[in-house]
Amino acid sequence: MTEHGFFRVAAGVPSVNVADCKGNAEAILAVAAEAARRGAELVVTPEMSVTAYTCGDLFHNAVMAEGVANVVDFLARGSEALGIALVVGVPVTKCGCQYNCAAVMAGGRVVAVIPKSYLPNYNEFYERRWWHPADGSLSTVSVGSFDDVPFGCDQLIEINGVKVGIELCEDLWTAIPPSSRHSLAGAEVMLNLSASDDVAGKYAYLRGLVAQQSARCMAAYVYAGAGYGESSTDLVFDGKAIIAENGRILREGVRWQSETQLVVADVDIEALRRDRMHTTTWGDTAAREVNAHYNIVKVAARVDVAGDTLLRDVDPMPFVPAGDDDMEARCSEITNIQVAGLARRLDATRTKHLVVGISGGLDSTLALLIAVKTYDRLGLDRKGIVGVTMPGFGTTGRTYNNALTLMRALGITIREIPIADAVNLHFRDIGHDPSVTDVTYENSQARERTQILMDIANQTGGMVLGTGDLSELALGWATYNGDHMSMYGVNAGVPKTLVRHLVKYFVAITDSDEARTALADIIDTPISPELTPAAADGTIAQRTEDLVGPYELHDFFLYYTLRYGFTPAKIEYLACRAFPGREEEIKKWIKVFFRRFFNQQFKRSCLPDGPKVGSVCLSPRGDWRMPSDASSSMWLNGPRV
Repeated sequence: MTEHGFFRVAAGVPSVNVADCKGNAEAILAVAAEAARRGAELVVTPEMSVTAYTCGDLFHNAVMAEGVANVVDFLARGSEALGIALVVGVPVTKCGCQYNCAAVMAGGRVVAVIPKSYLPNYNEFYERRWWHPADGSLSTVSVGSFDDVPFGCDQLIEINGVKVGIELCEDLWTAIPPSSRHSLAGAEVMLNLSASDDVAGKYAYLRGLVAQQSARCMAAYVYAGAGYGESSTDLVFDGKAIIAENGRILREGVRWQSETQLVVADVDIEALRRDRMHTTTWGDTAAREVNAHYNIVKVAARVDVAGDTLLRDVDPMPFVPAGDDDMEARCSEITNIQVAGLARRLDATRTKHLVVGISGGLDSTLALLIAVKTYDRLGLDRKGIVGVTMPGFGTTGRTYNNALTLMRALGITIREIPIADAVNLHFRDIGHDPSVTDVTYENSQARERTQILMDIANQTGGMVLGTGDLSELALGWATYNGDHMSMYGVNAGVPKTLVRHLVKYFVAITDSDEARTALADIIDTPISPELTPAAADGTIAQRTEDLVGPYELHDFFLYYTLRYGFTPAKIEYLACRAFPGREEEIKKWIKVFFRRFFNQQFKRSCLPDGPKVGSVCLSPRGDWRMPSDASSSMWLNGPRV
């Protein structure tokens, strides 16, 4: 396992010849050698990879038995020379019965043999003709020249501190796969040696099965299926190679190839361990179900990763779906969550009026769009939504006009209340020089606007709808008792990188040309609170990302902090791979993120209600509970002894 908790695994699919043990062993070692060259700590090959799966009655032939015995030592020696843990499919005889097994080789020895638990004997399969199912007991067996090799299903292989469980083909398809028990016993990586033939539609089903089992087990799952060289008498094998992690496919091979396939990926053991620790029902299930008599076989493998490579994709936008279809579905789901939450709140409080401050920026636009959709769903008159534009010292014509255009196009009640006079009076009252555009200058405007909204809500018997988003809450980029406060924070679970896409989604589903034009320009407008005077040419001078850093970086930091609890060093490592060429920028802003994340917790501790829409949120009543006086020193400077 590497410094940042990654464990490199490989699924190899060698081209085989039926009943050619020597030739198959050579092909297996060639695959293992390439896996070792690419830094893998283990490689798994398909079911019966030593003999081929489709040998039929040859499995009970003495010549076959001799051929298997002759190559076992050859393969074991190869594992030592390569410094890799090698898992191969091989028939093993014990007490006069033959078993379909996975043999684990490391350090020049066969260190464990795991028999197949469930033998299919239906449709095209006829495995009970040749093999016995595992009986569940742990014992020993002789394989090749190796005696007293641990034999049984209830055993895990610990490779460089990572526990690995093994099952074979049909085991995965059963109601309670052995991998479920393995995971509860501590296995973090599951291997499956398979010889599942291919029929139309089967691969998609299997792919989903692998992903789902990895999710249920909170584990990595490495699948190697038989391919080219198997007999085509009645069946055809496509050479499946899949590596999944906790519900996500990391890598998969190219099917239907005549040449050897090798798929290598880094699985995040640290992330898996954190999820298991964090999910309390995981420990409860393990305590209730696990067999305490598991055998643990410890082996070592060389960790020799050339350069600073990482064999997995690191999405620079973890909150944002990659494909157009996924994006549309995700946006639809999120807006429905927001609408459902707001609708219930309106029903529960019997509120007919919503008061929303409309700045012409992304967040207030999204809040307004959700409000309109909610009113339409409830059959309420849109005029019950009171949109208030409150131009101040930094308001530009662009945002002002977009705010008015959008409100007019959506048919809501519009109120315009300039705040300059009121804020200047406030400055005189507290003795502040208005030429000093400091935090007092800025926050006075934000608090004046919030007071106006709250008072209008009182006038109308309504509710103030908050507009702040998840990213702003993480950074504390809100004025305490200003825009920080509302009666329902509809955007509280939406990160900034996703807000823009949600507004784009509304562009596509909005009927009004006028609204679409305004929304398109809002999307292109720089993010700004507009609390300091505009530039001489009337454009926005105060840009949020110049002050606190790029939201795409902060959302990345936020995701890996909340979702996995990673160290700053690991988050920085991942960010540098997600955003190549921006290493110095990442180093700068990650410190800003953690400093602000800790010292702004007091704002999050008193947040109004708001819907959770994704895997993480910052509600003090839900996902994130932290005292406001927690120290950030270890996150900023590293642990000290």
